Amino acid sequence: MNLAVLGATGSIGASTLDVAAAHPDRYRLFALTAHASADALLELCRVHRPKYAVLSGVPGNAALAASFRDLHVELLFGAAALEQVASDADCEAVMAGIVGAAGLASTLAAARAGKRVLLANKEALVMAGPLVMRAARESGAKLLPVDSEHNAVFQCLSDVKAVRRIMLTASGGPFRALALDKLDAVTPDQACAHPNWVMGRKISVDSATMMNKGLEVIEARWLFDVEAGRIEVVIHPQSIVHSLVEYVDGSVIAQLSNPDMRVRDRHALAYPERIASGARPLDLAAMKSLSFERPDHQRFPCLPLAYAALRAGGTAPAALNAANEVAVEAFLAGRLPFTAIPRVIEATLNAVSNSDSMSLESIMEVDATARRKASERIQMARAA
Repeated sequence: MNLAVLGATGSIGASTLDVAAAHPDRYRLFALTAHASADALLELCRVHRPKYAVLSGVPGNAALAASFRDLHVELLFGAAALEQVASDADCEAVMAGIVGAAGLASTLAAARAGKRVLLANKEALVMAGPLVMRAARESGAKLLPVDSEHNAVFQCLSDVKAVRRIMLTASGGPFRALALDKLDAVTPDQACAHPNWVMGRKISVDSATMMNKGLEVIEARWLFDVEAGRIEVVIHPQSIVHSLVEYVDGSVIAQLSNPDMRVRDRHALAYPERIASGARPLDLAAMKSLSFERPDHQRFPCLPLAYAALRAGGTAPAALNAANEVAVEAFLAGRLPFTAIPRVIEATLNAVSNSDSMSLESIMEVDATARRKASERIQMARAA
């Protein structure tokens, strides 16, 4: 299988390349991409020797291209090159591992081209769920979720029509038990210290605010064709049960494993087969307990904001995602307190007009407007 890994230098990319290296008889690297990490991408190409490499955030550079050419790898530049490799006739599968809105266009291109899309970029369905799912239906593309929660749901589904509810689990992040009056002073490093998973800084902050779970609710709505009222979030601090599906007969089916990205990556890559993941086997007898609790919306106000955006429909989820990306970036840069993240998002949603238009152009226009409004709100907060 010829595989393109979009976001090869991130944690999803690293896990995917680990699978490919372990199974060279199954996978050949067709393309590896990064935003601007030229040195890191060059080193990956030295090891995996894909046909193409892409630096989506770098303008054309002849000297840089020559260094890749020495490895017999063709280096492409610019965001359009992501869509080019994702839709190339020789590419069979695409790992959509670019974080945020930046991954939408290439994910959509892969879906339109009928590829096997390994979906780690939840923002594509958050921003443009109806558009991406329609493209997949029309082209025959296969969307396979890589997020641990959605991959777990996918493994538990047998009859979508008989589903009573989907339960997405969340660890609760590093501040699940922190006193509410201390949240305003937490630092980026504290927010990024996830208790169970090793993730990038942006996703780690989303876990701390539980916006990641709100985005996953929106993703699940489109991926599994289940309305918002039948998707619930439950906090499960041990991160062993990755999600559950309840059926109308009262049966609840869950997927369990140790928190290891390799489990979900290998399932999606090899589906419908199963291959060894290298993850530590689950020892239930060694566990003292598996606990569950309802999320506190006072502690995690981003979660109800996501539900509200989903129920509003149209371009509201795209505005939600844009505002969150801007607010999290400001927090990580020390320009915004942690507790102001949901306030910026709510103010942005109130300031951006919702639209039912579902073209890529209209979605990206709302994305740009929401980013501008969120930035203005942050500036106002800093000036106050």
